[in-house]
Amino acid sequence: MRTLLVTGPGGSGRTTVAAATALAAARSGHRTLVLSADRTDTLGVVLGGTDAHPGLTARRLAPDDRFRDDLAALQDRAASALDLLGAERLDTEELTPLPGAEELALLRALRDAAGGRDAAYDTVVVDLPPAPKALAVLALPEQLRRYLRRLLPPERQAARALRPMLGRLAGVPMPAAWLYETAARWEDDLAATQAVIEAPTTTVRLVAEPGPAGADALDAAVTGLALQGLRADLLVANRLLPDASTDTWLAALSAQQHKTLAEWETAHDHVARVRHLGHDPRGADDLTALGLPPAPAPAEAPVPVQWPVTAAPAGEESHAYVWHIPLPGVVREELGLIRRGDELVVTAGPFRRIVALPSALRRCTVAGAGLRDGELRVRFAPDPGLWPQER
Repeated sequence: MRTLLVTGPGGSGRTTVAAATALAAARSGHRTLVLSADRTDTLGVVLGGTDAHPGLTARRLAPDDRFRDDLAALQDRAASALDLLGAERLDTEELTPLPGAEELALLRALRDAAGGRDAAYDTVVVDLPPAPKALAVLALPEQLRRYLRRLLPPERQAARALRPMLGRLAGVPMPAAWLYETAARWEDDLAATQAVIEAPTTTVRLVAEPGPAGADALDAAVTGLALQGLRADLLVANRLLPDASTDTWLAALSAQQHKTLAEWETAHDHVARVRHLGHDPRGADDLTALGLPPAPAPAEAPVPVQWPVTAAPAGEESHAYVWHIPLPGVVREELGLIRRGDELVVTAGPFRRIVALPSALRRCTVAGAGLRDGELRVRFAPDPGLWPQER
């Protein structure tokens, strides 16, 4: 199954591109699902209805009901703790979704696409929020798993048998088994979602309108994707104006677009040109006229961004290993690097990621780092106190 995540700067036409991509996939014979968590049914309006093609299923997620059910279930399971604190229960009718409910619904849908009822589809197209928020959503499963491991370490569950005795000694109830069971269930769900995001068959399609603002937003999105280990399989240059126009105002805008477009086609492997139709695309005929390609077959999917560890070049005795972290578009002034225990905190512009060190590097110290040709190279030297000594 192919999963295409469509995002880009706000107002760049992400939903239109997602709908056109899904329609093209369905017309090429793929059983296709297109997902959106937009509170307004923009996707349905662009498609001109949910029956744009027999092989296409359009689904707008409604997180409200699921949010209420989840919170009500949590209250029921935490009843003893809430009673101890004297907390007043919330009625289901008064619950409204918190910010982020739509994004969580998208993550749940991605998980279902891998192993649930949506696994019957060949292609899943996801209409993500604008790029900065989309990148935060895609990073969420990894971040939440890290928080869970810190707050409720799995090894502490081994002390479950002692909790009743400790509770009697302390005079207060200790965390119940359901807390760890819930954490384990969340861990499984988050791991499944993260696996879909990081799968080789999952790629991102970036949508941007050529111009200075679009170029800046695109550069930031590419850096954020690389930091998350993701790569765009296609850049969609959207709403291109006609090349020749007698109107000097339109001609100037077109020239500006084509200047940016030439830079994009030099910097990116795959760029799709989508012309401006002169109106907002509505319905299958308009979406087909955009000429967007369907998703490639899984065998044609690009290799995910890798962070390889290599041996240091001969003659460089100050370190033994180099960790290569691709960060296209980042400049030295926007780069941050901190070693914290067995983790590395990498900051690239507005984005940050905390990653676990590969096992070999955990027994090393950071010997230095450098940025070259869009790649951060972190040098490691063996720690004599942790590395096995030769005899």
